[in-house]
Amino acid sequence: MEQNAPHRILFIFLDGIGLTPRSPENPMGTASMPFLHSLLGGPLCKETRGCRNAILLKGLDACLGVKGVPQSATGQTALLTGVNAAGLLGFHLPAFPNQKLVDIIKKQNILSQAVAAGFRAIFANSYSPLYFKLIEEKKRRHSVTTHCMLAAGIPFRNMQDLRAGRAVHWDMTRESLARYEQNPPPVINHYMAGTHLAAITAEFDLVVYESFLSDMIGHSKSMQKAENFLGHLDTFLKGVVDHLGQEVTLVLSSDHGNLEDLSTTQHTRNPVPLLVYGKAAAAFSHARSITDVTPAVVKLLAFT
Repeated sequence: MEQNAPHRILFIFLDGIGLTPRSPENPMGTASMPFLHSLLGGPLCKETRGCRNAILLKGLDACLGVKGVPQSATGQTALLTGVNAAGLLGFHLPAFPNQKLVDIIKKQNILSQAVAAGFRAIFANSYSPLYFKLIEEKKRRHSVTTHCMLAAGIPFRNMQDLRAGRAVHWDMTRESLARYEQNPPPVINHYMAGTHLAAITAEFDLVVYESFLSDMIGHSKSMQKAENFLGHLDTFLKGVVDHLGQEVTLVLSSDHGNLEDLSTTQHTRNPVPLLVYGKAAAAFSHARSITDVTPAVVKLLAFT
Protein backbone atom coordinates (compact mmCIF):
# COMPACT_ATOMS: atom_id res chain seq x y z
CA MET A 1 0.00 0.00 0.00
CA GLU A 2 1.39 3.39 -1.00
CA GLN A 3 1.76 6.08 1.63
CA ASN A 4 2.77 9.71 1.60
CA ALA A 5 6.27 10.38 2.89
CA PRO A 6 6.64 13.08 5.56
CA HIS A 7 9.71 14.23 3.64
CA ARG A 8 10.13 14.03 -0.12
CA ILE A 9 13.52 13.70 -1.80
CA LEU A 10 14.96 14.66 -5.17
CA PHE A 11 18.28 12.83 -5.51
CA ILE A 12 20.53 14.08 -8.32
CA PHE A 13 23.47 11.82 -9.07
CA LEU A 14 26.27 13.49 -11.05
CA ASP A 15 28.91 11.05 -12.21
CA GLY A 16 32.55 11.96 -11.59
CA ILE A 17 32.64 15.13 -9.50
CA GLY A 18 34.95 15.62 -6.52
CA LEU A 19 35.12 18.31 -3.85
CA THR A 20 38.54 19.91 -3.47
CA PRO A 21 40.06 23.35 -2.75
CA ARG A 22 40.34 25.94 -5.47
CA SER A 23 43.27 25.35 -7.81
CA PRO A 24 44.24 26.08 -11.43
CA GLU A 25 43.16 22.53 -12.31
CA ASN A 26 39.74 22.79 -10.63
CA PRO A 27 37.06 24.30 -12.91
CA MET A 28 34.63 24.47 -9.99
CA GLY A 29 36.62 27.43 -8.70
CA THR A 30 36.69 29.32 -12.00
CA ALA A 31 33.41 28.50 -13.77
CA SER A 32 30.61 31.06 -13.77
CA MET A 33 28.00 29.55 -11.43
CA PRO A 34 26.13 32.55 -10.00
CA PHE A 35 23.17 30.56 -8.67
CA LEU A 36 25.22 28.07 -6.68
CA HIS A 37 27.59 30.83 -5.51
CA SER A 38 24.59 32.71 -4.17
CA LEU A 39 23.08 29.60 -2.60
CA LEU A 40 26.28 28.36 -0.98
CA GLY A 41 28.07 31.64 -0.35
CA GLY A 42 30.94 30.51 -2.56
CA PRO A 43 31.99 28.05 -5.28
CA LEU A 44 31.43 24.30 -5.21
CA CYS A 45 34.81 23.81 -3.55
CA LYS A 46 36.12 22.51 -0.25
CA GLU A 47 36.45 26.01 1.23
CA THR A 48 32.69 26.54 0.97
CA ARG A 49 31.64 23.44 2.90
CA GLY A 50 29.42 23.83 5.94
CA CYS A 51 25.85 23.60 7.18
CA ARG A 52 23.63 26.61 7.67
CA ASN A 53 19.91 27.19 7.48
CA ALA A 54 18.59 24.72 4.92
CA ILE A 55 21.90 24.12 3.08
CA LEU A 56 24.58 21.50 3.64
CA LEU A 57 27.79 21.05 1.66
CA LYS A 58 30.44 18.57 2.71
CA GLY A 59 32.87 16.04 1.26
CA LEU A 60 32.23 12.30 1.35
CA ASP A 61 34.81 9.52 1.18
CA ALA A 62 34.51 7.56 -2.05
CA CYS A 63 37.58 5.34 -1.52
CA LEU A 64 35.95 3.27 1.24
CA GLY A 65 39.19 1.82 2.58
CA VAL A 66 40.13 0.16 -0.70
CA LYS A 67 43.42 0.81 -2.49
CA GLY A 68 43.38 2.26 -5.95
CA VAL A 69 41.19 4.82 -7.67
CA PRO A 70 37.38 4.67 -7.17
CA GLN A 71 35.39 3.57 -10.20
CA SER A 72 31.82 3.81 -11.42
CA ALA A 73 30.37 0.33 -10.90
CA THR A 74 31.45 -0.01 -7.27
CA GLY A 75 31.02 3.69 -6.49
CA GLN A 76 27.49 3.86 -7.84
CA THR A 77 26.53 0.64 -6.10
CA ALA A 78 27.85 2.02 -2.81
CA LEU A 79 26.09 5.35 -3.30
CA LEU A 80 22.75 3.81 -4.29
CA THR A 81 22.64 0.89 -1.86
CA GLY A 82 24.66 1.94 1.19
CA VAL A 83 26.88 -1.15 0.84
CA ASN A 84 30.67 -0.84 0.55
CA ALA A 85 30.77 -2.54 -2.84
CA ALA A 86 34.50 -1.99 -3.39
CA GLY A 87 35.23 -3.43 0.04
CA LEU A 88 33.08 -6.46 -0.73
CA LEU A 89 34.90 -7.13 -4.02
CA GLY A 90 38.31 -6.10 -2.70
CA PHE A 91 38.83 -3.68 -5.61
CA HIS A 92 37.21 -0.78 -7.45
CA LEU A 93 35.26 -2.00 -10.49
CA PRO A 94 34.80 0.35 -13.47
CA ALA A 95 31.84 0.80 -15.82
CA PHE A 96 29.06 -1.77 -15.36
CA PRO A 97 28.28 -3.92 -12.32
CA ASN A 98 29.22 -7.60 -12.24
CA GLN A 99 26.88 -10.26 -10.90
CA LYS A 100 27.98 -9.79 -7.29
CA LEU A 101 27.11 -6.12 -7.49
CA VAL A 102 23.84 -6.81 -9.30
CA ASP A 103 22.87 -9.13 -6.45
CA ILE A 104 23.52 -6.31 -3.96
CA ILE A 105 21.53 -3.87 -6.08
CA LYS A 106 18.59 -6.26 -6.33
CA LYS A 107 18.56 -6.72 -2.57
CA GLN A 108 18.67 -3.18 -1.25
CA ASN A 109 18.92 -0.29 -3.70
CA ILE A 110 17.43 3.09 -2.91
CA LEU A 111 14.43 2.77 -5.25
CA SER A 112 13.53 -0.75 -4.13
CA GLN A 113 13.72 0.23 -0.48
CA ALA A 114 11.41 3.19 -1.07
CA VAL A 115 8.90 1.11 -3.03
CA ALA A 116 8.99 -1.74 -0.49
CA ALA A 117 8.16 0.78 2.25
CA GLY A 118 5.12 1.92 0.29
CA PHE A 119 6.49 5.18 -1.10
CA ARG A 120 6.13 6.47 -4.64
CA ALA A 121 9.52 6.38 -6.36
CA ILE A 122 10.72 7.01 -9.91
CA PHE A 123 13.92 7.20 -11.94
CA ALA A 124 13.38 10.39 -13.94
CA ASN A 125 15.77 9.63 -16.81
CA SER A 126 14.33 8.90 -20.24
CA TYR A 127 15.26 5.85 -22.32
CA SER A 128 15.30 5.76 -26.13
CA PRO A 129 14.24 2.87 -28.37
CA LEU A 130 17.89 2.48 -29.41
CA TYR A 131 18.85 1.72 -25.83
CA PHE A 132 16.57 -1.31 -25.66
CA LYS A 133 17.68 -2.43 -29.12
CA LEU A 134 21.33 -2.41 -28.04
CA ILE A 135 20.46 -4.28 -24.85
CA GLU A 136 18.57 -6.92 -26.83
CA GLU A 137 21.51 -7.29 -29.22
CA LYS A 138 23.87 -7.57 -26.22
CA LYS A 139 25.83 -4.56 -27.44
CA ARG A 140 25.16 -2.67 -24.23
CA ARG A 141 24.86 -3.53 -20.54
CA HIS A 142 22.61 -2.06 -17.88
CA SER A 143 24.14 0.52 -15.55
CA VAL A 144 23.74 0.53 -11.78
CA THR A 145 20.82 2.97 -11.95
CA THR A 146 18.98 0.86 -14.51
CA HIS A 147 19.45 -2.24 -12.37
CA CYS A 148 17.96 -0.24 -9.48
CA MET A 149 14.88 0.48 -11.60
CA LEU A 150 14.49 -3.10 -12.71
CA ALA A 151 14.79 -4.41 -9.16
CA ALA A 152 12.19 -1.92 -7.94
CA GLY A 153 9.77 -2.79 -10.74
CA ILE A 154 9.60 0.83 -11.82
CA PRO A 155 8.52 1.53 -15.43
CA PHE A 156 10.98 3.11 -17.84
CA ARG A 157 10.31 6.68 -18.88
CA ASN A 158 10.34 6.89 -22.67
CA MET A 159 10.46 9.47 -25.45
CA GLN A 160 6.75 10.23 -25.04
CA ASP A 161 7.36 11.03 -21.39
CA LEU A 162 10.31 13.20 -22.39
CA ARG A 163 8.25 15.18 -24.88
CA ALA A 164 5.59 15.75 -22.20
CA GLY A 165 8.13 16.95 -19.63
CA ARG A 166 7.61 13.83 -17.49
CA ALA A 167 11.26 12.79 -17.88
CA VAL A 168 14.70 14.39 -18.25
CA HIS A 169 17.41 13.03 -20.53
CA TRP A 170 20.90 12.34 -19.18
CA ASP A 171 22.34 15.32 -21.07
CA MET A 172 19.56 17.59 -19.72
CA THR A 173 18.84 19.37 -23.02
CA ARG A 174 18.18 16.28 -25.24
CA GLU A 175 20.81 17.39 -27.76
CA SER A 176 22.43 13.94 -27.87
CA LEU A 177 19.22 12.36 -29.16
CA ALA A 178 19.59 14.10 -32.52
CA ARG A 179 22.56 11.83 -33.29
CA TYR A 180 20.54 8.62 -33.31
CA GLU A 181 16.79 9.33 -33.13
CA GLN A 182 14.94 9.85 -36.42
CA ASN A 183 12.35 12.12 -34.85
CA PRO A 184 13.97 13.38 -31.65
CA PRO A 185 12.11 15.50 -29.10
CA PRO A 186 12.87 19.21 -29.39
CA VAL A 187 15.98 20.50 -27.66
CA ILE A 188 15.28 22.55 -24.53
CA ASN A 189 17.47 24.82 -22.44
CA HIS A 190 19.01 23.81 -19.13
CA TYR A 191 16.65 25.93 -17.05
CA MET A 192 13.61 24.31 -18.60
CA ALA A 193 15.10 20.86 -18.03
CA GLY A 194 15.44 21.79 -14.38
CA THR A 195 11.81 22.87 -14.19
CA HIS A 196 10.74 19.52 -15.69
CA LEU A 197 12.71 17.63 -13.06
CA ALA A 198 11.20 19.73 -10.29
CA ALA A 199 7.70 19.11 -11.65
CA ILE A 200 8.19 15.34 -11.46
CA THR A 201 8.68 15.63 -7.69
CA ALA A 202 5.05 16.71 -7.33
CA GLU A 203 3.98 13.13 -8.10
CA PHE A 204 6.55 11.14 -6.12
CA ASP A 205 8.14 10.80 -2.70
CA LEU A 206 11.54 9.92 -4.17
CA VAL A 207 12.84 11.04 -7.55
CA VAL A 208 16.30 9.95 -8.73
CA TYR A 209 18.03 11.57 -11.71
CA GLU A 210 21.44 10.79 -13.21
CA SER A 211 23.78 12.67 -15.53
CA PHE A 212 27.15 11.25 -16.55
CA LEU A 213 28.12 14.19 -18.74
CA SER A 214 30.33 15.49 -15.93
CA ASP A 215 32.44 12.32 -15.98
CA MET A 216 32.75 12.37 -19.76
CA ILE A 217 34.00 15.96 -19.69
CA GLY A 218 36.37 15.22 -16.82
CA HIS A 219 38.04 12.53 -18.91
CA SER A 220 38.56 15.07 -21.70
CA LYS A 221 40.78 17.36 -19.55
CA SER A 222 39.21 20.36 -21.31
CA MET A 223 38.89 23.37 -19.02
CA GLN A 224 36.61 25.13 -21.53
CA LYS A 225 34.23 22.17 -21.75
CA ALA A 226 34.27 21.78 -17.97
CA GLU A 227 33.49 25.43 -17.31
CA ASN A 228 30.73 25.41 -19.93
CA PHE A 229 29.19 22.31 -18.37
CA LEU A 230 29.32 23.76 -14.88
CA GLY A 231 27.67 26.97 -16.07
CA HIS A 232 24.90 24.89 -17.63
CA LEU A 233 24.61 22.78 -14.49
CA ASP A 234 24.19 25.97 -12.50
CA THR A 235 21.31 27.04 -14.74
CA PHE A 236 19.78 23.56 -14.51
CA LEU A 237 19.91 23.59 -10.70
CA LYS A 238 18.38 27.06 -10.64
CA GLY A 239 15.49 25.72 -12.71
CA VAL A 240 15.10 22.88 -10.22
CA VAL A 241 15.24 24.96 -7.05
CA ASP A 242 13.05 27.78 -8.43
CA HIS A 243 10.22 25.28 -8.96
CA LEU A 244 10.79 22.85 -6.10
CA GLY A 245 8.07 22.56 -3.47
CA GLN A 246 8.98 23.50 0.10
CA GLU A 247 8.34 19.92 1.21
CA VAL A 248 11.02 18.55 -1.15
CA THR A 249 14.70 18.29 -0.15
CA LEU A 250 17.29 18.26 -2.92
CA VAL A 251 20.22 15.86 -2.44
CA LEU A 252 23.15 15.94 -4.88
CA SER A 253 26.18 13.67 -4.79
CA SER A 254 28.61 11.64 -6.89
CA ASP A 255 30.38 8.28 -7.09
CA HIS A 256 34.01 9.34 -7.48
CA GLY A 257 36.15 12.34 -8.32
CA ASN A 258 37.18 13.38 -11.84
CA LEU A 259 35.97 16.77 -13.10
CA GLU A 260 37.51 18.66 -10.16
CA ASP A 261 41.08 17.84 -11.29
CA LEU A 262 41.78 18.41 -14.95
CA SER A 263 45.50 17.69 -14.55
CA THR A 264 44.58 14.06 -15.28
CA THR A 265 42.15 12.19 -17.51
CA GLN A 266 41.62 9.61 -14.77
CA HIS A 267 39.33 9.40 -11.77
CA THR A 268 40.69 10.70 -8.47
CA ARG A 269 40.69 9.64 -4.82
CA ASN A 270 39.27 13.00 -3.78
CA PRO A 271 36.12 13.26 -1.64
CA VAL A 272 32.90 13.81 -3.55
CA PRO A 273 30.38 16.54 -2.72
CA LEU A 274 27.22 16.04 -0.74
CA LEU A 275 25.04 19.07 -1.39
CA VAL A 276 21.66 19.13 0.33
CA TYR A 277 19.13 21.92 0.02
CA GLY A 278 15.81 21.95 1.84
CA LYS A 279 14.23 21.66 5.25
CA ALA A 280 15.74 18.20 5.87
CA ALA A 281 19.35 19.22 5.10
CA ALA A 282 20.54 18.69 8.68
CA ALA A 283 19.50 15.02 8.52
CA PHE A 284 22.55 14.39 6.31
CA SER A 285 25.09 16.13 8.55
CA HIS A 286 26.34 12.78 9.93
CA ALA A 287 27.27 11.40 6.49
CA ARG A 288 30.96 10.57 6.13
CA SER A 289 31.12 8.38 3.02
CA ILE A 290 29.06 7.63 -0.07
CA THR A 291 27.61 4.60 1.74
CA ASP A 292 25.78 6.96 4.12
CA VAL A 293 23.60 8.67 1.51
CA THR A 294 21.02 5.98 0.70
CA PRO A 295 20.42 5.01 4.36
CA ALA A 296 19.86 8.69 5.19
CA VAL A 297 17.38 9.10 2.33
CA VAL A 298 15.43 5.95 3.24
CA LYS A 299 15.34 6.91 6.92
CA LEU A 300 14.14 10.40 6.06
CA LEU A 301 11.34 9.10 3.86
CA ALA A 302 9.97 7.05 6.73
CA PHE A 303 10.62 9.61 9.48
CA THR A 304 7.48 10.86 11.20
